[in-house]
Amino acid sequence: MLQRLPIKSIFRLVEIIKAILQYHHFANLWKTAIVVSIINPDKKAQKPFSCRPISLLSSLSKVAESVILARLEEATECHMIPYQFGFRKKLSTIQQLLNITESIREGFECGWETGVVFLDIAKAFDSLDRRPALQTHRNADPW
Repeated sequence: MLQRLPIKSIFRLVEIIKAILQYHHFANLWKTAIVVSIINPDKKAQKPFSCRPISLLSSLSKVAESVILARLEEATECHMIPYQFGFRKKLSTIQQLLNITESIREGFECGWETGVVFLDIAKAFDSLDRRPALQTHRNADPW
């Protein structure tokens, strides 16, 4: 759909996305999604947990989100610790496992004892009260 837009419309879309970034306002219409339930294979359709929701957003919303994401990644990448592998481009769990394996191998060759602690913090922020967290974030130095 967007590939067939006239060049004038593309420039207008760029202006809209620039305004979103400048005024920190994302239109409610672009946040609205159509939710469709997809039945998981090998599950009974009568049970509520047998379906997974899929949110369908507008193409314009997705374009704006991808621009915002690119800007966020660019702004935050230099502040990440080198051992942070989750949610980063070109840094997967496999690479982290290779690093750990190499460290263990080097320690073994040197006769060192090696200990490892693995943390999987799943759903860590699900019960977080967002208001105080956002206020703390607003009061923090912007690096």
